[in-house]
Amino acid sequence: MEKIVENYEKIKAQIAPYNPILIAVTKYFDETQIIKYYKLGMRDFGENRVKEAVEKINKLPAEIKSNSRFHLIGHLQTNKVKYAVGNFEFIHSVDSLKLAKAISEEAQKQGIIQKILLQVNNAGEIQKSGFSPNELKKEFTNIHNLPAIKVCGLMNMAPINADEKKLHQLFKNIKQIYDELQSELGVELKQISMGMSRDYKIALEEGATMIRLGRILFE
Repeated sequence: MEKIVENYEKIKAQIAPYNPILIAVTKYFDETQIIKYYKLGMRDFGENRVKEAVEKINKLPAEIKSNSRFHLIGHLQTNKVKYAVGNFEFIHSVDSLKLAKAISEEAQKQGIIQKILLQVNNAGEIQKSGFSPNELKKEFTNIHNLPAIKVCGLMNMAPINADEKKLHQLFKNIKQIYDELQSELGVELKQISMGMSRDYKIALEEGATMIRLGRILFE
């Protein structure tokens, strides 16, 4: 636990000039660990698997559950939308108009507004989900106009094997797309979720407002 405290304090100091939302990725930990991290001061927690995450969240004490924000950062299948909507403050991984429509329909049923981010695959990786930049611009207005959802920004996962120069290019491109959507379509976006344990410093330099850290916090 002392090592986690040390990691957390070190990273907080590093990222302080950028003031991002630090999402602690807790997909490999149970609710007892989330309680420990909450006591350290963490308030944003990222999960990949919907049903397992919801079970974990529901086991948390009421105070922690109500004062934390949970982020779905993993791929979401349309048949699991009913479990995700309302249980997560943000769904980061919206990667198609079809999925956005399913989220909108479920949010309407629940009488809530679900915050979402649109995942952009600007590296063109076949194995990863996400809109290409062209697809995003084509579908953005259709998604933005859906009822009961709020498009808060963009999400990106950089290739594992990208070097620093490539990472700067890819993250800079996401920020450019983010700016263009706002200026060309007259919408207001607030969040860019990009940067993980190995590349969060570069992501912050290029405009990230949310970073998703797992290994570097908990190792």
